[in-house]
Amino acid sequence: MAGEHSGHRSPAEVFPYHCLERITLGKKKKMKVLVVDNEKEFASTLAERLRLRKIEAESVYSGAEALAAVPRFLPDVMILDLRMPDMNGLEVLSQVKTIDPTIEVILLTGHGSFDAGITSMELGAFDYIIKPVDLTQIMEKITEAYLKKKGK
Repeated sequence: MAGEHSGHRSPAEVFPYHCLERITLGKKKKMKVLVVDNEKEFASTLAERLRLRKIEAESVYSGAEALAAVPRFLPDVMILDLRMPDMNGLEVLSQVKTIDPTIEVILLTGHGSFDAGITSMELGAFDYIIKPVDLTQIMEKITEAYLKKKGK
């Protein structure tokens, strides 16, 4: 049966090139983290440290800016300050979960309150951390939140 196909097909036949490209790009998708804190130096420094670790990060400095950034930036994880001048972090958390319930939100506060921690978890926060936090701790929480979102 000369000339007949052996039954084995090349990867290009099974997956046309444009499909392979999409699969490859999908695997290389960077984690996206939105840092929301009215302490601009903290937020911008944390975002920069995340970028140095090959994480796509953006910083905003108010609740309103966070809500505007969500549909544009589409973060996987949000680091959210509890106390900001324009909106309470719990209000932002509630609205973010309405916009996209898959975003994992880690609340940060310099003003720890047990009640706020419980409320944040009830509203769907991934975790609640009291400042100051070190970079190793926050990176661990971000990674855990990202893996939860990805179902791993």
